[in-house]
Amino acid sequence: MLGIDVLEAEGFAPLLGKRVALISHPAGVNRRGERSVDVLRGAPNVNLTTVFAFEHGFNNEFPAGQRYEDYVDPRTGMQVRSLYNGRSSRPTQAQLAGIDVVVIDLQDIGVRSYTYSTLMRYAIEECFRNNVEVIVLDRPNPLGGLKVDGPLLDQQLMSGVGGFRVPYVHGLTMGELARMAYEAPGVLQIDESIRNRGRLTVIPMRGWHRSMRWPETGLTFVRTSPLIGDFAAVVGYAMVGLGSSWGSFVRPGFSHGVAGSLWFRTLTLNGRNTDALLRELQTVQVPGVAFRKITVNNAQGQLESAVYVDVTDWDAWRPTELSFHLLRLNARLNGNNPFASLNTENARSLNIHIGSTEWYEALRRDGARVNVEGYVALWQQRNAVYQEQVRRYWLYD
Repeated sequence: MLGIDVLEAEGFAPLLGKRVALISHPAGVNRRGERSVDVLRGAPNVNLTTVFAFEHGFNNEFPAGQRYEDYVDPRTGMQVRSLYNGRSSRPTQAQLAGIDVVVIDLQDIGVRSYTYSTLMRYAIEECFRNNVEVIVLDRPNPLGGLKVDGPLLDQQLMSGVGGFRVPYVHGLTMGELARMAYEAPGVLQIDESIRNRGRLTVIPMRGWHRSMRWPETGLTFVRTSPLIGDFAAVVGYAMVGLGSSWGSFVRPGFSHGVAGSLWFRTLTLNGRNTDALLRELQTVQVPGVAFRKITVNNAQGQLESAVYVDVTDWDAWRPTELSFHLLRLNARLNGNNPFASLNTENARSLNIHIGSTEWYEALRRDGARVNVEGYVALWQQRNAVYQEQVRRYWLYD
């Protein structure tokens, strides 16, 4: 049972007699596949007055990065308040006026740079500042609650793609991240006296355990954003996202996806044919990962090829490791180190996504000689400590 299911089973008690706003998206559904906005609109004595939407819009109408203003949702006729208008990613005092409680129901994918967890933190901060209660409806971490990997986020690199100082694959649910924000001093970027007066309730799931990946939940995966349409893409985002998203400004650079599909599960390299790329990747020793060539038809009926990345051993697999090998391989294939000469904008984009100044400086300095294996081992040690520290925020065994 998801958080929305538990809320319904308990008769929507925390919402009765209150003016309610909802922050959600198309993946905000109950276990029957009904959208949470429709569940709340149909609930007796629940007064849903406002909905908020962030990147991609309330119905995934907008591609990544496209800003938009408030609009009327054609499905419900409700006014959608944009938190992705280019001015602020936070609900304003005016938008929160007349609201008693904000309900947050967002399906995350367990990866730090996926922006929904940061949006949640921003919303909690502004609600606390404006004396508005917050209720977080919890959902599964699709990667499970035991897999933790990659660098911890440096304090100075916190941003819209890094709102919590956690590893890149963090092993927490949205409800557990909300608990961390509420209980750990310094996570929320507000005065401590305001945090202490804030009102946060997390509605936990029933029946979820930390060892469960998405396929084991029995739930239908609903597209969380335009390129994350299934569990395979979630796995790929964690695995190649950090290494394959820079093909537009590193030449030759890796890109993910082929023929308008298989996002984050296939790799191409501009200027290289697929057979040559496959040979290069097969020299990379990454536990739990294998590579194979695939060929698919694009929208014009033409054949396109790419290298598909398989996870062959879930237990041995360290989600982010391949991305750092791809970055090192980029430097080697370029003949010189392209990361040493990035402009300020591109350098910041790469750095805030990865989250480690230490790694970034080593990549700039050492290029093809950067010690990926040493950093992977270091992050594993640090993440073991992290996992012990965050157990206090766990809601599930």
